[in-house]
Amino acid sequence: MENPLDHFILHPLIPIHLFGFDLSINQAVVMMWVVVGAVSLFFWAAVSQRRLVPTKIQSLAEMSVEFLRGLVMENMGEQGMRFFPFIVTLFFFILFANLLGLIPGTYTVTSQIMVTALFAIVVYVISLVVGFTVHGVHFFSILVPPGTPGWLLPLMIPIEVVSQVARPVTLAVRLFANMTAGHTILIVLFSLMLAGGVLIGWLPFAFTVAVYILEVIVAFIQAFIFTILATVYLGDAIKLH
Repeated sequence: MENPLDHFILHPLIPIHLFGFDLSINQAVVMMWVVVGAVSLFFWAAVSQRRLVPTKIQSLAEMSVEFLRGLVMENMGEQGMRFFPFIVTLFFFILFANLLGLIPGTYTVTSQIMVTALFAIVVYVISLVVGFTVHGVHFFSILVPPGTPGWLLPLMIPIEVVSQVARPVTLAVRLFANMTAGHTILIVLFSLMLAGGVLIGWLPFAFTVAVYILEVIVAFIQAFIFTILATVYLGDAIKLH
């Protein structure tokens, strides 16, 4: 059995080196193009033939967008609607990246910590920019939970600082770890199925099918968790707790 982690190694397909930077096109870059194309195709199909009685794909798109709108309104309020296009884009990119990565022979871009870290950093930086733009220096009050006694401030402020710094870290690692772990298990089970042959290969095959179904569910859950946390962080910046 090959090393299951070999699947996650990036190999340059088109080597590009400029000014000392490696800008090579690898399978992750290609897969991100595929994801963008798939999301664009999904919404094009949903709106190209809009009807009073919506088609299945139109209904799916409308329900998804309305669901995300509810998340934004609940966690960010009316002011958060300016970020609605960003939240929709974030959710559908992560969802399609997770799902398309489950197709044999493809690559899961959300299994790369650099990709998930970039998403997390962008969300957190936007929340900081929004917080200071809306509240100015008063935004630092986010480090003081409401109702905290004055004598507890020397203890609570460092804890809140650590909590704030941990936000992008946990946001990135959660998505990366779940995608990597799930795909590693699938690779191991598939390899055992091939090695087991006809007589005993059915057992790992059954586990492979079960884990694959679970991974489809996890793909939706992780996209949802990442998106809802993004709205919570932006909502905190707008409303200060």
